Amino acid sequence: MQTATSPDIPVPLILLVDDNEHGNMARRRVLEGLGYRVKTTTSAEKAIGLFSEETFDLVVTDYKMLKMTGVELIAALRAVRPTVPTILLSGFADFLGMTTESTGADAVLAKNVSELPNLTHNVKRLLRPAAPVRAKSAGSQRRRTDASRSA
Repeated sequence: MQTATSPDIPVPLILLVDDNEHGNMARRRVLEGLGYRVKTTTSAEKAIGLFSEETFDLVVTDYKMLKMTGVELIAALRAVRPTVPTILLSGFADFLGMTTESTGADAVLAKNVSELPNLTHNVKRLLRPAAPVRAKSAGSQRRRTDASRSA
């Protein structure tokens, strides 16, 4: 079984954002136990600063925080890097009808007794390496190379 710490792939870096420090610590322990590198912060503003300094492979954020919601944070981060995978956590996800479409997150998880198993599953799913692309024929590769030289 391949883990996040396999020597042939770089270890993904995850940013956890939640104004509840205890929640951050619990999630951090679980994710580090799976072999991921994890940085935490308790404010969306600090998260934006960290995001501009480092290349995170995934962002996990709470919905309800001071000054900025998790949805607003995701939008701000996606303005910088549109493809960064994101997970939104909320104690109100079901009540508010939050979906990936309405929030812009790649996954929306409820904060409940199944949060950590669901988080683990979705982190692995979102960080799974993409399937390899089949090699194109030498002729099509040559045509593409020739076309780029003449441009």
